[in-house]
Amino acid sequence: MGYLTTDKKKITAKTFIEMKNAGEKITMLTAYDFTTAGIIDAAGIDAILVGDSASNVMAGNANTLPITVDEMIYHARSVVRACNHCLVLCDMPMGSYQVSREEGIRNAIRIIKESGADAVKMEGGAEIADTIKGIVDAGIPVMGHLGLTPQSVNKFGGYGLRAKEEAEAAKLLADAKALDEAGVFGITLEKVPAKLAAEVTASVSAATIGIGAGNSCDGQVLVYADALGMTQGFKPKFLRHFADVNKCMTDGVQEYIKCVKECTFPNANESY
Repeated sequence: MGYLTTDKKKITAKTFIEMKNAGEKITMLTAYDFTTAGIIDAAGIDAILVGDSASNVMAGNANTLPITVDEMIYHARSVVRACNHCLVLCDMPMGSYQVSREEGIRNAIRIIKESGADAVKMEGGAEIADTIKGIVDAGIPVMGHLGLTPQSVNKFGGYGLRAKEEAEAAKLLADAKALDEAGVFGITLEKVPAKLAAEVTASVSAATIGIGAGNSCDGQVLVYADALGMTQGFKPKFLRHFADVNKCMTDGVQEYIKCVKECTFPNANESY
């Protein structure tokens, strides 16, 4: 059945490469808090991404741009405390590595030291390859992120499919190779054509993790609140609902309200 049934040790960045080479798919979901992360880790996930999507999911912002390094450390620390098996990966937020190589290295070190996460994730291609190399040389595993990079939403003008045209596809492939040479252990490919994602996957030694990038990537990632049916009104083509937690929670809350209103909770056995 794969890695989980043959080796119960903590999953690391090195494991990602081993799984890619063995042809075993890598599973990843986001999480941002202790309780949720504990459930996801115990269920057997390979990796949890503490994404800057916490800006949307936890804080209600319109995009990922407002979240800070301090806030990412808070969420990542909460997740790390809950996890015994999976790799915990923390996004480096907008502004934490774009100014200079030195600042990027400094912030990556701070995130790892203060949160206990196993690795960081960074958006961008060849333009940040030198910063990535510096972080890897400092002993911190890095995952890259290409295609639709939400921190660049204002530049892109939205969240549409990326690398449809030949020139952008060629740049993405070159960027993936640059990240690979810089030492990343993985590359997230978001909302790019499946054919291109397959080409990237075959061209790099790093493990590719897809979201809206077809089935040829080495693994897949989704935002847990989307995958479990908690969010409403968001259903892009790449998203499948694997549960209906929204309905389950709504039913539970309504039952609680009913029992309190009818004075059936707490009953005698639930009272001191």
